[in-house]
Amino acid sequence: MATIPFIHGMFFPANQTVDYLEKRFLKHLRLLRCGLVGQFRSGDELPEDDIDELLETRITHLDRIRVQKRVKKLVKRRQEASGMRHLTLDERERLVVLANGVRLAEVPTEHRADEIAAALQDEMPWMAPATEQVWRAMRRSVLEGSLGLRLPPILLDGPPGIGKSFWARRLGTLLTVPTTVIEATNENASFGIVGSQRGWGSAAPGRLISTILMERVGNPVVVVDEVEKSGTAKSMSGRAFGLSEALLPLLEPMTARSWSCPFYQVKFDMSWVIWVLTSNSCHALPGPLLSRCPPIALRALTTDELVKFIWREGCKQGTSDVALDAAVEAFKRAGQTSQPSLRTAARVLQRAADLESHPTLH
Repeated sequence: MATIPFIHGMFFPANQTVDYLEKRFLKHLRLLRCGLVGQFRSGDELPEDDIDELLETRITHLDRIRVQKRVKKLVKRRQEASGMRHLTLDERERLVVLANGVRLAEVPTEHRADEIAAALQDEMPWMAPATEQVWRAMRRSVLEGSLGLRLPPILLDGPPGIGKSFWARRLGTLLTVPTTVIEATNENASFGIVGSQRGWGSAAPGRLISTILMERVGNPVVVVDEVEKSGTAKSMSGRAFGLSEALLPLLEPMTARSWSCPFYQVKFDMSWVIWVLTSNSCHALPGPLLSRCPPIALRALTTDELVKFIWREGCKQGTSDVALDAAVEAFKRAGQTSQPSLRTAARVLQRAADLESHPTLH
């Protein structure tokens, strides 16, 4: 995996405390007065005579005051240069893991891109339009020699129950990247994803930055499920915080490169994040969001496709053919009055597992 700078800020060695810097400055002052500066490299041992001379060099009270002032000024400038002066010590320590950048997952060859697309197509053929778009993007990323995998934002639009979020999680698994799923209907507007601003009583970082801090991977898959059902929170002053508005700068590569986190108030490079949004109907979504994520129209799955999916997942779970056959047959005999969905598949798989674990009657 390649490593890229992620945070727009500077980190300084944690061991260079005020006490450490004062001692270092005082030692340098002694070396200056002894005429030893430049005569040895950092880390070299001084000859015994030079050490004695160094220790005997007098440092006055005024010298110490001047050194303390110089150290105080240096620390202040370092804090300003870091861009994190406003953060508490605990918050700065949380971000230290980003000092050396984050890793980028990649699809190394066009052949690997073909394998991933073939696996998705074989498992969920009704998701073919989405699979094809991802396949082309993966191959393009390889051909361009990108540092890591970069996919355009995806909006999966189709009937409920066809496995849109399941497909997104499966994509993350095949890409071997962290995946986080956010239910837009359960989140407090934008706060669940991007975090809340400092000063709010419940201020906290969002799932997006928390995932990257935990995994240290710059291109995780972030799934926003049923984005059209997200609400809008309002502050006491009447300001609105909607999910769609919060997503706009993150979905645009130019602005995502220097996205400012509401909680940390530090800029991060979010341009590599793989976004997968899902909706049952995209008509209610605002135009700016749709322009960044042109919807991919998906169809409902058929009963035959559902049965094949049940068999494949059942075999993965180790369910016997007899139990699967009995559960599928019961499903077919009961009749399917509603549109086939993966929720139905989950019930059938549970029924098969129950049949297999049922004790033998004598």
